[in-house]
Amino acid sequence: MSRNFKTIAVIGAGAWGTALAQTAARAGLKPTLWAFEPATVAEIAERHTNSVFLPGVALDPAIDATSDLGAAVATADIVLAATPAQHLRATLKRLSPKAGVPLVLATKGIELGTGALMSNVAQEAAPGHPIAILTGPTFAREVALAQPTAVTLAASEVKLGQALAQALATPHFRIYRNDDVIGAQVGGAVKNVVALGCGIVAGLALGDNARAALMTRGLAEMVRLGIALGGRPETLMGLSGLGDLALTCNNDQSRNMRFGRALGRGLTPAQALADPALGLAHAVIEGVEGASSVGALARERRVDMPIVAALDAILHHGASVVQTVDALLNRPLKEE
Repeated sequence: MSRNFKTIAVIGAGAWGTALAQTAARAGLKPTLWAFEPATVAEIAERHTNSVFLPGVALDPAIDATSDLGAAVATADIVLAATPAQHLRATLKRLSPKAGVPLVLATKGIELGTGALMSNVAQEAAPGHPIAILTGPTFAREVALAQPTAVTLAASEVKLGQALAQALATPHFRIYRNDDVIGAQVGGAVKNVVALGCGIVAGLALGDNARAALMTRGLAEMVRLGIALGGRPETLMGLSGLGDLALTCNNDQSRNMRFGRALGRGLTPAQALADPALGLAHAVIEGVEGASSVGALARERRVDMPIVAALDAILHHGASVVQTVDALLNRPLKEE
């Protein structure tokens, strides 16, 4: 496989996919951005904007947009997937990249029903392609505006990781390499759930002490799951774990934080999604499905994750927000 990467297909024109196409263009690659919505394709092509998913950002004219998935990947040297986690399998099954083209997965989550990490989904849906994981503490808007960002690129093939890092990095998009593909994915999947919980804490006005406690104990749950799946704990102390957790749990740019805050204030999930002030109408709240998929995987692997279990109960089993938080606070004391 050639490591002389020149073209990249970015699959998914949400905020994150659009920001990554923008970054790829800055890195000197020729990006083709696939969007499901024809109106989004037309706007990117004609006005170089994506007002629905990334408003107020001028896009590089070098970004091509298409709704033809086959055309997007036909000549690409790299395929980068930035679809929602629960749509990754179906999307990858439709791809026919050139033989040996690497798949870079920028999707965070665990698949519902199977408990599969995104790398396992890709191996099953698009066999024969080397896989890398791009993850870390990133808000799409800041990446698109070239504000300084550091991320993890995890690939079990060291030379592939080096080549991809060289191709995708810019002075404002700094890439740190890792070969722990499992650990890098666990952080991104769990942090969305914990961030939703931190939003609930904020909505209930329980204070910053409570949020710090939830983050720290959420990190402990993240590490336990990572180890159980074969990841390394030190990976989860880096950008893909602690870094992503710290960003997502402390800022209302996080959709999961905003959604959780609304639940803490007494809104139903439907009311939170419909509230124009929250800006969630076109958003995927990964922590909602994540609470279910991470919780199921934890039960299967017998990993103690009480925070994830509590959020799963609130989001999917009708549990009271206040009573569930009280139950967490009254758990038996234990060693750290």
